[in-house]
Amino acid sequence: MGPGKRGRGHGGIEPVEMGESKLKSRLRTDMNDARRRQDKDRARLLSTLLADVRNREIEVGHELDDPEVIEVLAKAVKLRNEAAEQMTSRPELAAKERGEVEILREYMPRPLGADEIRQLVAEAIEAGASDMGSIMGRVMPQVKGRAEGREVNRIVREALEARRSET
Repeated sequence: MGPGKRGRGHGGIEPVEMGESKLKSRLRTDMNDARRRQDKDRARLLSTLLADVRNREIEVGHELDDPEVIEVLAKAVKLRNEAAEQMTSRPELAAKERGEVEILREYMPRPLGADEIRQLVAEAIEAGASDMGSIMGRVMPQVKGRAEGREVNRIVREALEARRSET
């Protein structure tokens, strides 16, 4: 096999390559374990997530590292949360979406609390950020996959309002 070519392992599953993220490898292992246990829902969810990761790799032209895989996970969680919110007339489907969110959260880093986000916002302001865009621009890369954008936005607005009322 020549350079840049990837062989297929047993059962059509690609072997772990040296550059593969630990999280992606864990997802693949857990998917295979779910298949062996015949946990079809979990296996399907993890298979779908790995397909999303692969599609993102094709988009960016390289294997994703752990922070990039977490971005894909965060997007999947956000989509499922939005779907669950819209399924008011179908509570069984909303519950299924929420169940998938709980499974996906097992693979994400610990979420940041409001106080931790406030600290990051305060640090951004101390470093010279003074408006919504500049503060969000400094804070969001630090909280990726660990806090929702709307929560960060709310805390930034609080901080800006507090600064305005001080002057």
